[in-house]
Amino acid sequence: MSDITIFHNARCSNSRGALALIRERGIEPNIVDYIATPLTAPELAELVEHLGVPVRELLRTKEAAYQELGLDQPGVSDVQIIQAVAAHPALLNRPIVVTPKGAALCRPPEKVLELL
Repeated sequence: MSDITIFHNARCSNSRGALALIRERGIEPNIVDYIATPLTAPELAELVEHLGVPVRELLRTKEAAYQELGLDQPGVSDVQIIQAVAAHPALLNRPIVVTPKGAALCRPPEKVLELL
């Protein structure tokens, strides 16, 4: 089993691009389809901690749920954001790749090369 994990949405071109770059290097990563199997709030909190970025940076602000849930408001806490993403996985920006070298939101997809 690979020590590389990609949190992947097959409908996303950036996610498909990062996965292709990984596979072009002869690596078959663990693929987590977080839309089909949403991450729990504790799993999301752990992932955010591993990434070392503010949780807000992982939000897809163009998703309808972003404004519907009021996530565009400055007073929304990290806990509230994580709970919202757990309930609405499409809010999670992608792809997120985790390797022994670290973790990153790989936008653009070529950013994954820094982790390989």
